[in-house]
Parts: sequence; structure tokens; C-alpha cells
Amino acid sequence: MIEAHDRATDIEVVGILGGGTIGASWSALFLAAGCEVHVYDPSPEVEQYVRDYIEHAWPSLDALGMIDRGDPDRIRFFSDPRQAVTQAQFVQESVPERIDFKRELFTGIEAALPPDTVVASSSSGLLLGEMQQAWKDPGRLVLGHPFNPPHLIPLVELLANERTADGVLERAEAFYARCGKVTIRVKKEVPAHVANRLQAALWREAIHLVCQGVASVEDVDKAITAGPGLRWAVMGPHMLFNLGSGGHGMDVFCERFGASFHRWWDDLGAPQLTTEVATMLSAGVRAEERGRSFTSLSWERDAKIVEALRALKRVDRLLAAGEPAASERITTAR
Repeated sequence: MIEAHDRATDIEVVGILGGGTIGASWSALFLAAGCEVHVYDPSPEVEQYVRDYIEHAWPSLDALGMIDRGDPDRIRFFSDPRQAVTQAQFVQESVPERIDFKRELFTGIEAALPPDTVVASSSSGLLLGEMQQAWKDPGRLVLGHPFNPPHLIPLVELLANERTADGVLERAEAFYARCGKVTIRVKKEVPAHVANRLQAALWREAIHLVCQGVASVEDVDKAITAGPGLRWAVMGPHMLFNLGSGGHGMDVFCERFGASFHRWWDDLGAPQLTTEVATMLSAGVRAEERGRSFTSLSWERDAKIVEALRALKRVDRLLAAGEPAASERITTAR
């Protein structure tokens, strides 16, 4: 058994397995949270990539007030995964999404891990049970799936199963909370977990609308960012539709709009990502980019996420104040 909540604060060294986009983003977050970070990746170019990524991410983390004793220089790089985990109290695995890669890596590091170290996989699609097969003792492994970029998007999907040791999921949950993350527990193992399934369902219909000539790629994107995307940033679909009942409750909403939703659901498409469809989407995205570079678009995404999170935090502070006039003050919050 691993004790959980009272031991999240003792995690001082985090091992990062895989220094790509996700691993680099995790590294920035854990450094900001005051940890020392040990990164494994076989590529000799990874060290410079990760350092550049952290330099880019640091101002955003600072603007969000997430730098807690953080030092971006408390990072080391290793070409042997065992060296990256020997001192780690927590390990975040983010190697390519191939079960053979992950199993080989887990087999190689298991004997080098300290006794109480938790290992969390960033896997977006592989099942925990599949990954556990590489372990002699799989009790320390959990799913800790982030949303890109992990240093900004708060969500982490957590999953354990009957082979997970007592206290492991709780310790991971407490450590992520210490780093400013919002966690959910996935109760049943399904491909793509929760958020990616929701994302995939939306994208499937977005592609269908483009393929059917209903709207362009750019206008489908606008329909989300200027419409439901704004609402989803503050509340989930169930609560939003509950509010759509006019105060009468979800059962009344379902009674009023059930027939409409059934009609819409019956008409949803099921496109495939064929070469032709990919070409159509690529042309649409290029038109939407309007010549802007990948770096420029990434900066825009991150800047908007930071400002949205700052605004949400301001409103949360007003609501937490519990003052009678708090709700009226929200509209004038600065």
C-alpha cells in the first residue's frame, strides 16, 4: 500500500520518459511545481528541444501563478531510462503510442524504480490492462492522461483497476492536484478514455459537415469557437442543458427537446479519414491559417488559453468569496 494525500508533498524528483511535445510540456509543469525533473529520451536533439519548450512555456505558467519555488534549470537528461527513474518518487511516461515501445520501456525500468514510486502513463488510447502485461508487479502503474498542452490544460484522466495497489491512484491524484491539475476518475476501461471520445465524436460530425458541403472547414471551426466552445469552457454539456430548462430541471429539458435530439442523432454522419477526406481537410486548414506559421498559431492558442484561465480564476475567486453581491460583481470583474 502507498499512502496518498499526506505524501504528495514529498515528491521532489519526477522522472519523464519521453521528451517529445507531451513530455516537454509535463517537464515545464513539474519544474514550475518545484520539482527536479529527470528526462529520458534516446534522441540527442531532445535536450535542446525540451529546454526551448520550457523557456517558451515559463511566462505562461508565471502569468497563471503556477510557479511554486520553480526553477527551470532543475532538469537533467539521460539516455538510459533506468538512470532517469532511480531517484524519482513519481514517473510520467510519454513515449510514442505503441504498445511494444511502452512494454519494452516498462520491463527495462521496473527493477530500477524506488519501492514507493508511482508510474503514470500519458497514453491517450492504449488500455491500462495492455500496459500492465509488461510488469512483474503492475500495482504501481496508473493511467494519467493529459490534454495537450499539459502545462496549460488542467485536465488529467486517471484510471486504475483491480491490479493497481491500494493508495497508488490516490497518491497520483494528490500529486497532480499539487501541480494545479483537475483530475477525473475513469471508472471503466474503454479506448480513448472520456475526453478523447467526446472530442472524437465532435470531430466526426465536423468532418461530415465539411464532406457534405454544409460548411467550410473554417466556418465549422468558427461555429465551435464562437458558439458552444465558449459555454463548454465554463460548464459541461449536462449542466448547460440543465440550465436550458429554464430552472425546471434536466427531466423537463429531455421531455421538451428529446424528439429534436433523436432526429439530430439519427442524421449524424460517420465519415472515414480517407486520403480524399484528409486532402480536403488539409486544404481547409491551410485556408484558415492564412499564411501564419506553426509557431504563430501555437502562440495564439497558448495566449488565449492563459487569458481564459485567468478570467475563470477571477470569477472563481468572486464566487468563493460567498458575498451576497458576488454574482452581480462577476459582470464587472477585471
